[in-house]
Amino acid sequence: MSYRIGLVGKPSVGKSTFFNAATMNDVPEGAYPFTTIDPTVGEAYVRVDCAAPEFDETCTPSVGVCREGTRFVPVKLVDVAGLVPGAHEGRGLGNQFLTDLNETDVLIHVVDFSGKTDIEGEATEGHDPREDIDFLEEELDAWYLDVLEKGLEKFETRYHGADAAIEAELADQMSAFGIDKDRMKRVILAEELELDPETWDETDRIELAREIRKRTKPMVVAANKMDTPEAQANWEEITTDSDYDHLSFVPASAHAEKALKNADDAGVVDYTPGESGFDVVGDVSGEQEAGLDQIAEFVDEYDGTGVQGALEAAVFDVLGCIAVFPGSANGSKDEKGVFRDCFILPEGSTTEDFAYHIHSDIGEGLLHGTDCRSGRQVGTDNELSHRDVIELVSTKQAAP
Repeated sequence: MSYRIGLVGKPSVGKSTFFNAATMNDVPEGAYPFTTIDPTVGEAYVRVDCAAPEFDETCTPSVGVCREGTRFVPVKLVDVAGLVPGAHEGRGLGNQFLTDLNETDVLIHVVDFSGKTDIEGEATEGHDPREDIDFLEEELDAWYLDVLEKGLEKFETRYHGADAAIEAELADQMSAFGIDKDRMKRVILAEELELDPETWDETDRIELAREIRKRTKPMVVAANKMDTPEAQANWEEITTDSDYDHLSFVPASAHAEKALKNADDAGVVDYTPGESGFDVVGDVSGEQEAGLDQIAEFVDEYDGTGVQGALEAAVFDVLGCIAVFPGSANGSKDEKGVFRDCFILPEGSTTEDFAYHIHSDIGEGLLHGTDCRSGRQVGTDNELSHRDVIELVSTKQAAP
C-alpha cells in the first residue's frame, strides 16, 4: 500500500507546477482554469535516513532510490481538479473533485501566497491568501455537513423513539471518510455533545462536521511563490494568525524545485531533492547563473524549495506515519538483497501490523519479531518506532 496525497488548489496557483516538480511527470501547466481536468496520479517520494550504513551495508532498493544515505520512498501524489467555490454543490468539476479527493489520505493545499490570483484563479494584485485557505475548508465542511445531515435524517427515520447508537449510524453514513463508530463516538464526546442528536442545534452539527473533516482529511498548506516579497509579507501575517493554528504551513517555490530538477537532469547542477543547497557543475550562461543565484538564496533562506518538505510534512508530521525496514537476524539481508524495502506505516503500528502489511500469510503465522539493532525479541503487539529494522519470525512464508 502506498499513501495517497491529494494535491488541491484553485486554478493558476502553481498546483500543476508543484505536481510536476514533485513527480517530474509531464502534466500541462497554464494560467487558466482547469488546466488539469482529470485526476492525475504520479509517484512522489518522501525521505528517510537509510538504515543500511548502520550495518555497514549498501542498500539495494526494490523501489525508489537511495542517494548518499537518504532513502526516497514512494508515495502517490494525486493532482485533483475542480476546486472552485461551490464545488460541494457540483459547480465546475465539483462532484468529481469530491470523489477523487475522498480517495486520498492527506491533503496538500497549494496556495498562491503572493496574492496575484483571485478566488477564481484570475490574475489580480493584493488578494488575501486567507480567502483561499478559508474557502477550501468551507467547501469541505459543507460537503461533510451534507453527509452528516443525511445520516441524522436516516437515524431519525429508522430509530425515532428507539434505543439506538447515533455513533454507529453516523459512522455508517460517513464510512467513506474512514471513520468507524468508536472514532465517531470519540469525536462527538470531544465536541462535548451528548449521544443524542435531538440535543444538537445547527451550530453543533456544523462544528461536528468540521471536526470530523479535520480528523479525516488533515491538511498541509504549501505557501507557494514564496520567492516573492508579497508572499513573504503574507507569510508573516498568516502563520501568526491564531485562526490557522490547526494547519501546518510549508514555504514553497514549485518553480524553483522544477528548475533545479531540470538542471540536475541536464547535468548543470548536482541537486538532491529537499536539500538546502546545490552545486553548479556545468556551463551556464550569465542569465542562467543569475537565476540559479536567486534560487540558491531562496533554498538557503527556507531550507529547501518546500516541495519535498510539504510531502514529508503531510506524511510524517500530519499523518504521523513511520518508516520501517524489514531485516534479517543480522539486521540487513534477505534472500533477495540488502535492505531492499522500506515501508510507510500508520502511527501506532505493531509488529503484527507490519507482518500483515507485508503479506497476510506472514501475519497469520507470525510468532514474534526481532529488533535487528539490539537483537532483542519483540512481541506481536510491540509498537514500532520510526526507522525500526525488524525481522519477522513466522511459520508461514509469503506466497510467491
